[in-house]
Amino acid sequence: MNYQQTLDYLFSQLPMYQRIGKIAYKADLHNTIELCRILKNPQLSIKTIHVAGTNGKGSVSHMLASIFQEAGYKTGLYTSPHLIDFRERIKVNGKSISKKEVVSFVKNYKAEFEKIHLSFFEWSVGLAFYSFKKQKVDIAIIEVGLGGRLDSTNVITPEISVITNISLDHQALLGYTIKKIAQEKAGIIKKRIPVVIGETQRNTTPVFIKTAQQKNAPIFFADQFTIPKFHCELKGLYQQKNIRTVYKTCKVIPKKNWKISKEHIALGIRNVIKNTGLQGRWQTINTSPLIICDTAHNRAGIKEVIKQIKITPHRNLHMVFGVVNDKDILPILKLLPTNALYYFCRPSVPRGLESKILKAEAGKFDLKGDAFVSVEEAMKIAIKKSKVNDLIFIGGSTFVVADALIFLKK
Repeated sequence: MNYQQTLDYLFSQLPMYQRIGKIAYKADLHNTIELCRILKNPQLSIKTIHVAGTNGKGSVSHMLASIFQEAGYKTGLYTSPHLIDFRERIKVNGKSISKKEVVSFVKNYKAEFEKIHLSFFEWSVGLAFYSFKKQKVDIAIIEVGLGGRLDSTNVITPEISVITNISLDHQALLGYTIKKIAQEKAGIIKKRIPVVIGETQRNTTPVFIKTAQQKNAPIFFADQFTIPKFHCELKGLYQQKNIRTVYKTCKVIPKKNWKISKEHIALGIRNVIKNTGLQGRWQTINTSPLIICDTAHNRAGIKEVIKQIKITPHRNLHMVFGVVNDKDILPILKLLPTNALYYFCRPSVPRGLESKILKAEAGKFDLKGDAFVSVEEAMKIAIKKSKVNDLIFIGGSTFVVADALIFLKK
């Protein structure tokens, strides 16, 4: 198989949560443990940092990777989902895994892995661990895919665990209360391994403290400490919370193993996009008119985006907006500004919600606009209708942003 055929195999023949939803979710680690055994447990040969949370875990993971790169460590980075190319998920020092390595891995392990019916995500986790061991990374930043306790990444014993924050998302899988979701995220806390919590929250703090005490794990709440000011390439206001979490993580990680200076932290935060290629976080993709995209896709994330829109100078606001069909959209629609013109669209994944349905639901909240069959069509009309001083915001789903970036790349 060539690279495209390999991707078709991974995407089409195997369950993939990002495309088809909760039926792809596996509520146990049996397959991951078995695939690691087949690969001779590469996860035991690499030092790691484990990052979970509802929002911000991608930004935190990329900042940490950038900092360790600045400190001179060969740094692996595993994140999900990707925006344009599958290979974005697995990087070493900011460079994506090669097409050749993806093809070779699938070819070599296809027969054995088919016997245990791996999911798409399990395939990608196995590939990441295998690649990081092969490349002899000094450390790998591992972002949780979904939840924590039962996530396929949760077979590592990290140097430190990080949980950014907790809000309602993926309730059908993780629980319908903040407390239950926190219990799932707390599943990454390991015995005697320090854990940094990004935000002190009334309903989650007791959960994290109890779990940490049970595991004899030192626990630190990042927002309870004062930190220096840092300049960051990532412009969203919400990144200040992530920077605080990253700073505390670098201060808590065992000093005998890692030499991370304040200068390394400052450079890593400053150069995060340059060092890691992070995209989709309050990303400016055009200036006249101003076009900005953001991958925020739940109530807490959208709330932060609305704050950012309010302080961004513009005349008229155009919202290219789409969601997936298993998302509880009413709490999100309640937050959206009524003074914008909306271009409702369907992201190009099977889970994408039909734009006409989205438009009808949005109309209940006095959100006015038209429905479009694709993100590309919505963007073309939004650009055509906008003026020089207007703002076009693209978001609602990671997959809307992915479609937008692919369109712009073309």
